[in-house]
Amino acid sequence: MTAARPPVPIAVVDDHPLFRSAVVAAFDGVPDMTVALECGSVEELEARLDSAPDAARVVLLDLSLPGRTGADAVRAVARRCPNVLVLSGSALRGQLVDVFAAGARGYLVKTARAEEIVEAARTVAGGNGYLAPEVAAILTVAMRTRGPQLAEITAREREVLVLLAAGMTDRMIAAELTISLATVRSHLDRIRGKTGSRRRAELTRLAVQAGLAGPDG
Repeated sequence: MTAARPPVPIAVVDDHPLFRSAVVAAFDGVPDMTVALECGSVEELEARLDSAPDAARVVLLDLSLPGRTGADAVRAVARRCPNVLVLSGSALRGQLVDVFAAGARGYLVKTARAEEIVEAARTVAGGNGYLAPEVAAILTVAMRTRGPQLAEITAREREVLVLLAAGMTDRMIAAELTISLATVRSHLDRIRGKTGSRRRAELTRLAVQAGLAGPDG
């Protein structure tokens, strides 16, 4: 008889006790995950991980913590725990690209239902990316409306490029769009042919310049 795996330890980092408690409550009765740490700041999380480095395999991180910009907070936490799931009060274009570049694996807005928070944490714990549907939609619209240099890109190719710019691997993109890995790579090949950009970093830069990020964003 195979022994049951221990639940995945979760850390919740948010400086608003009421919201933090609501997130913690979302994991009540979830057998494969448990909230091991509750912290009000990145500094508190770092201090607690100093004494217990394996205390969290996934960190649910608020982006509006005092004294830290979103990307700085993600970068600091990702150095200690690579599975960072962002919880933000909004989804801003520039912020999205910045936090994924800093190491976030997933992005949720705080209006997410408890079930979605649990599913996103489970997905990130498995080493995959998670992008809330409304977040993907914002990025897609931004590219469509502010990216004239991408005029030859089809709607599906825009979706693939949006997810690539958000830091997702080919396999993550396939899962997000419910298409095959081969189809994702075919789309990327066509994007490269149309833009002349070969490397992922170049494609990400192109997406940012087309309107994914910016001072208004």
